[in-house]
Amino acid sequence: MSGGELQNQVALVTGASRGLGAAIAAELGRRGGRLIGTATTPEGVERMIERWREQGVRGVGRVLDVSLPESVRELGAWLRAEGLAPTILVNNAGINRDGLLARMSEEDWAAVLETDLTSVYRLSRLCLRFMLKARYGRIINISSVIGEIGNPGQCNYAAAKAGILGFSMALAREVAARNITVNVVTPGFIRSDMSASLSREQQEQILARVPLGRLGEPEEVASAVAFLAAPGAAYITGGILRVNGGLHMA
Repeated sequence: MSGGELQNQVALVTGASRGLGAAIAAELGRRGGRLIGTATTPEGVERMIERWREQGVRGVGRVLDVSLPESVRELGAWLRAEGLAPTILVNNAGINRDGLLARMSEEDWAAVLETDLTSVYRLSRLCLRFMLKARYGRIINISSVIGEIGNPGQCNYAAAKAGILGFSMALAREVAARNITVNVVTPGFIRSDMSASLSREQQEQILARVPLGRLGEPEEVASAVAFLAAPGAAYITGGILRVNGGLHMA
């Protein structure tokens, strides 16, 4: 796809093979960005690339485990070898391993913090090398409404997603002078494979808490990300864009 407000931008989206990441990558591609998408398996990369072909967007894929420092280093070496310099980074990859804290294992705590929070440090640090040189960049971190309001059984997930908020505001202050913005999108309850697996009673309980009375769509989160990635959002940094149907207002 040629043209569009992001036509001169290279956008790296982690966890781009399904769900929110797939919707975000597709929207950035439709707006002209050249995509670099990551997935945890070669099969995920293949599905992602095939979807982009069908959508008519440009992009390349790469296997990446954001929880492993060596995997991120390999991504950096590959980017340099391919002459790809991301100007947009969307830190979307994440996992959840829910359970009440009294029974939560060290492994489940560490896995979520490593994948959901430490990966944001690793990927941001990697892409800053390109952005600082270009004196331009957009870093958009995907947090969650759970990072703002908490949720029983998700202490690890809430801690990681809340950490993204503080990290992003600190980094925004560090790099603003180089024309690099750092912002956060906090989705609420979004239609997904996980929400589809809930019982009707569980879905009704969720919707009763949402003033707009419905689940959000992945494309609505993608539109928020694309807005922050675009030139028109140049004066927004250190911000939190809530896409939650009014579940949390601040």
